[in-house]
Amino acid sequence: MSEDELYSENLSNLERAAILLMSLGETDAAQVLKHMGPKEVQKIGLAMSQLQNVSRADVEEVLGDFLENVGEQTGLGVGADSYIRRMLSEALGEDKANGLIDRILLGGNTTGLDTLKWMEPRAVADIIRFEHPQIQAIVLSYLDSDQGAEIIRFFDPKVRLDVMLRVAALESVQPQALQELNDILEKQFSGSGGTQTTSMGGVKVVANIMNNLDSNVEGELMDAIKEIDETLGEEIEDLMFVFDNLADLDDKDLQILLREVKPETLTLALKGAEGRVQEKIFKNMSKRAAELLRDDLEAQGPVRVSEVESSQKEVLGVARRLADDGTINLASGGDEMV
Repeated sequence: MSEDELYSENLSNLERAAILLMSLGETDAAQVLKHMGPKEVQKIGLAMSQLQNVSRADVEEVLGDFLENVGEQTGLGVGADSYIRRMLSEALGEDKANGLIDRILLGGNTTGLDTLKWMEPRAVADIIRFEHPQIQAIVLSYLDSDQGAEIIRFFDPKVRLDVMLRVAALESVQPQALQELNDILEKQFSGSGGTQTTSMGGVKVVANIMNNLDSNVEGELMDAIKEIDETLGEEIEDLMFVFDNLADLDDKDLQILLREVKPETLTLALKGAEGRVQEKIFKNMSKRAAELLRDDLEAQGPVRVSEVESSQKEVLGVARRLADDGTINLASGGDEMV
């Protein structure tokens, strides 16, 4: 098998989307990207910048698959919703595509809160630094957990604790409160005329944010939460899913997860993993793949702890995506979430 064939088989959905957009040309690609949210643009932009030595066969395969999908439609405008959903889900993954799909198909407007998703975490932290902690909690609850984790890193430890406790206690927000928050951000809130409260916050949101924090920050914050409310701290821990918990997954779920993780990412992630996690993963690979992974681990020299943690978070991100779309069950190894 040639290198081109190998590369083509290993193309991720994100790489396929990047190749497709680059094949469209600057003008058409820009028209597509303007409909995407900040995370999608950042992800696909990075993928486009990292493409190297893309073979003609790769381009033809990607375009062929795209045209085949288009050909399944009965006509322009007929079945367009289902087509858009399938295309974006294939290109970006289910979790990244859902929010974007809703904005496109439902015609939602960008709100003041949405603009924060485009900003660097430090900039968002600076904007909300002097706001009331309850407003800070609403903002963190609204944003994606990984962005919230980056933002809260720039807060003082005492502020972190106060805000996270408020996020945990938050259940819903009245539309008037969201209207006021958007006024602060000098943007018009698109759904201000509604009467329904908006669900956000809660213990699960705190657990998701904690999952995305650096281990030392997460540990300090968890200790501080337990000092104030030990029961709440234990509840948060129960909802958190950390790398060592991979050893508790059912074999079938772990096998699905491993198929979605890049080999180099898995190798680096396992560098600092417990022995039981490594053995669980070896057990759920083919004999040949397990041998290659063991060899890679033994041959790999010293690596930075930050690199290991980054790879582990990447694996956990895939696991949470698969769990969110119902493909795997992160609680499958026991009676409760660990």
